[in-house]
Amino acid sequence: MAELKEKGINPGLAVVIVGDDPASRVYVNNKKKACEEIGIYSEEYALPAETTQEQLLDLIKTLSDSKQINGILVQLPLPKHLDEKAVIAAIPPEKDVDAFHPVNVGKIMIGDFDFLPCTPAGVMELIAEAGIDPTGKECVVIGRSNIVGKPQAMLLLHKNATVTICHSKTVDLKSVCRRADILVAAVGKAKFVTADMIKPGAVVIDVGMNRDENGKLCGDVDFENVKEVAGAITPVPGGVGPMTIAMLMKNAVKAALL
Repeated sequence: MAELKEKGINPGLAVVIVGDDPASRVYVNNKKKACEEIGIYSEEYALPAETTQEQLLDLIKTLSDSKQINGILVQLPLPKHLDEKAVIAAIPPEKDVDAFHPVNVGKIMIGDFDFLPCTPAGVMELIAEAGIDPTGKECVVIGRSNIVGKPQAMLLLHKNATVTICHSKTVDLKSVCRRADILVAAVGKAKFVTADMIKPGAVVIDVGMNRDENGKLCGDVDFENVKEVAGAITPVPGGVGPMTIAMLMKNAVKAALL
C-alpha cells in the first residue's frame, strides 16, 4: 500500500448496506476493519430498509462518478422490494469489486478476467496455499448460486479439474459427493454434509455460514464427524470467511490500478 500511495494511488472502497440484516452487518463491519488495517480509504452507506430503487440507483450513480472511489460493493441480499439484478447492472464493471456484473461474469467464463468473486477466489487461494493441484481431480460443488456455486465451478475448471455441480434436484447426492477429491459445500444448510458423503482423505471446503440449533455459528459441513474422514477441512468460522475479505481487499487495490 505504501508503494501505491507514493505513486499517488489511494484505493477507495464504498460499501452500501440496505436494511438491518444481522449477517450483512457483520460482513460490512469486517470489510471496514480490513480496509482500516491495510490503509484502504473506505466509505460506508447504511441505508434504511425502506430505501427505494431510485434512491439506491442514485447513490450508485454518485459513487460511480466519484474519483475517490475505485470499488463499489452493495451488500446482498437486498430487501425484497429492490431489484438486485438492476442494482448489480448499475455498478460500472471496472468498479465492481464483487465481480457480479454480467460483463465480469462473462469474463470469468472465458478465463480473461479483471476481478474474481471474493468467496470462490478465496477458496482457490486456500487450495493453492495448501499445495493442492486441482488438475485431473474430481471436484464437487454443492450449490449453484451466482455468488459462489457457479463461479466456483468455473475457477476449478480453469485449473483443469473435472467438475460436478450438485443442487436440490441432483439424484443420489451422497454417491456423487463420495467421488470428490475436493468438495466445496455452498448450500446454506447447517451441517448438511455428513461424514458418509465424504471420500476418505478428500479436501472439504465449507463456504456455509449458518446457526445451529443452539444459535452457534456453523457451516454446511458437520465438522466434528467429517474431520475424522477428510484429509483436510476448513473450519467455520475462521476458514473461508477471512479469505473472502482478503480477496475483496485485493480487488479494491486492483480496481485502483485499472
